[in-house]
Order: sequence, then C-alpha cells, then structure tokens
Amino acid sequence: MSLDVKFGVSTWLWTSPFSSDTLRLFPKIKEFGFDVVEIPVEDPGLIDIKEVKQVLNDNGLEAVICGAFGTSRDFTHEDTSFHQTSFDYLDQCFEIAAGLDAKFVAGPMYSAVGKARLVSPEQKKIEWNRAVTNLRTVCQTARKFGLDIALETLNRFETDLINTCEELMKLIADINEPEAKVILDGFHMNIEETNPERAIKLAGEKLIHFQVSENYRGTPGTGTTPWEAYKRGLEAINYSGVVSIESFTPEIKELAGAVCIWKPLVPSQDEFAKEGLEFLKKWAGK
Repeated sequence: MSLDVKFGVSTWLWTSPFSSDTLRLFPKIKEFGFDVVEIPVEDPGLIDIKEVKQVLNDNGLEAVICGAFGTSRDFTHEDTSFHQTSFDYLDQCFEIAAGLDAKFVAGPMYSAVGKARLVSPEQKKIEWNRAVTNLRTVCQTARKFGLDIALETLNRFETDLINTCEELMKLIADINEPEAKVILDGFHMNIEETNPERAIKLAGEKLIHFQVSENYRGTPGTGTTPWEAYKRGLEAINYSGVVSIESFTPEIKELAGAVCIWKPLVPSQDEFAKEGLEFLKKWAGK
C-alpha cells in the first residue's frame, strides 16, 4: 500500500534566515523532485510575498509556512508584552501564508523554544492556561485569513510544556477552536513517544503536516527511525498531506547552536535532500 502524500523540504536544510536570496534554492528543490518547499519565517520583513509567489509558480512548487519562536515570542510569559509580540508576528505569518496560498501556519507557537525548566504543577497550569487563552485568539485570527494553525510537539530539551501528542491533543481540546490542528515531527517523536504509530493515530484527522529526518537529524533512511511504524500510522488515518524533510546546516552558526548541531551531518546538504527524498519515495511506495 502506498501513501498518497506530497514531499517537501525546509530551506533550513541549506540556509537561514529566509530572504529573497533563499529563492535561488527553489529551482534546485524542484529539480530534486520535491513538490513543496517549507518556508521558515524568522523575520517577516525579509519576505517579499509577491516575489516568493512568482518564484514558487515559476518552479511549480507549493509552500508551507513554519513559524520560528525565539525567546521574544512566548505566549506563556508573565509579561503580556511578549504575548503581543507573538500576536503581531503571527499576524504577519498569516499574511504571508495567505499570500502564498498556503493552508496553515505551523510551529510550536504555544511557548518560546528553549523554555525548558522544572516548574511546579501550579506554575505549569498558569502557563498552560496562558497558552490556551492566547492560542484561542490566534485561531480566531487564522479564521479571518481562511487558515489553520498546526501546533507542534517538541522534545523535553526544547520545551517543558508539550512533549507528546497526547499532551498536544489535550491542549487542542482546551483551545476548542476548529482551526487548531497538528504537525508532528519524527525527530521529536523518536525522543518522546513510546509508540509513534499510536501517536499518529491519536492525532488522526487533526494531523495536517508531518516532518521527518533521522533520529540524529540526518538523512532519512540512515538511522534508527521506526519508519514502518510511521507508515502504518499514516495509512491508518488516511493521511494525504505533506511529508517534509526538516534538518539544518552547521554553516549557519546561530541556527545550528539553537538545535545543537555542532558538526556536519553529511558531506553535502544537496545529497541530504536528494538521498532523503529517494528513501522517502520508496518508503511511501511511490
């Protein structure tokens, strides 16, 4: 049985932040055989929507928009100015997504990435409730753009709030807005999920994006990732979205430091993309 999916790749595999200069990657991404390009929005001011749309169209590519949630973008912070910064940023992300005909904005937007501490149950409840309240507002804004949000679980080293799909589904239930959907990332699942197939089934129809790399962030097919479990889970929920490679280059020091990539994972980022896609197509039965 084959998966009815499209294949994507994040431009983070080669560079950061996304800007007009990043558009030079699009012909290569298409040539390699990808259908979709993941655009990480670190600085919305660097993205010319009209220009990006033209290059997408010229290369027959679709876009997925992913947010980047550094320390200033934190819906769980006690200082509400951080919430406003997050709202303003996501408003720009929605404008970009709508302008590029994307269907959602994805990411761990409930809290700042790297906010990983041992806090009391009382403090966690306070921060959980802040995330719920603020993301409810985000969903209502997304609705005005005709978009969804795809919320992502992260591993314990990157957040203390949402580490498993079960926790994420509880957050979504508390938000209780139809725009609140799910993105799962195999790298984080490898660390946190005891049963990745069950996690995918738990997400069910809420799952609208699926990111992959290897357990060590390397080329798909070269590590210990339970690929067959992923496939069984995706088949069980009739997943028909994008399966997208997300990893990073050590050449961009700030980004590499954030994700703890201290050395090259492969001799060539181009080979990472090409060989990873070859593996994924075989895995999906294409």
